[in-house]
Amino acid sequence: MLPVQKISKSRKRKRRSHHALTPIHYVRCPQCGNAKLPHCACDNCGYVNPSLALQIKEESK
Repeated sequence: MLPVQKISKSRKRKRRSHHALTPIHYVRCPQCGNAKLPHCACDNCGYVNPSLALQIKEESK
């Protein structure tokens, strides 16, 4: 079965212009310098803001 009408390259690309992936925005943790998501606790040290830090479990091997 054939397509009814040819879709031009510009029309196809205009439709797909919103399909691009956005990069993940990382910031540096002020406590340890590791990369973390903004407004989230650091995975390495648990730092959130100056008055709050979460306890991180140490992995035993």
